[in-house]
Amino acid sequence: QVQLVESGGGLVQPGGSLRLSCAASGSIFSINDMGWYRQAPGKERELVATITRGGSTNYADSVKGRFTISRDNAKNTVYLQMNSLKPEDTAVYYCNASIFSGDYYIRAYWGQGAQVTVSS
Repeated sequence: QVQLVESGGGLVQPGGSLRLSCAASGSIFSINDMGWYRQAPGKERELVATITRGGSTNYADSVKGRFTISRDNAKNTVYLQMNSLKPEDTAVYYCNASIFSGDYYIRAYWGQGAQVTVSS
C-alpha cells in the first residue's frame, strides 16, 4: 500500500504565501514524476506543476513566476511554494505521484487534497 499525505493548506490574504507538502509512504521502490493539481468549485481538476525525478519542472501558465515545485527524493516528498497568491488560486490542491512498488506496474497515486483559500 502507498499513501500520499498532504499538509500546509489554509486561508491567506491576496498577495500572501503558502507552502504545501506531500509525503509518500508505504511500499515504494522508486518515484518517477510528482506533481500538483487543483480543483476549484464547479471546475475540472487542472495541472498546476510537475517535476521529474531529475528535477525538470513544468508549470501551468497561470502560476508561472509565482509558484515553485520542488522535491526531496530522500524523503519521498514534493513541495509547492506559492507566492503572490490571488483569489483565483482558491481551490483544493492534490498531489500526484507515479510510483513503482517493485512489481510490474507503475501506478499513479493521489493525496487527499488540501484546501487553499485566498481571500481578504
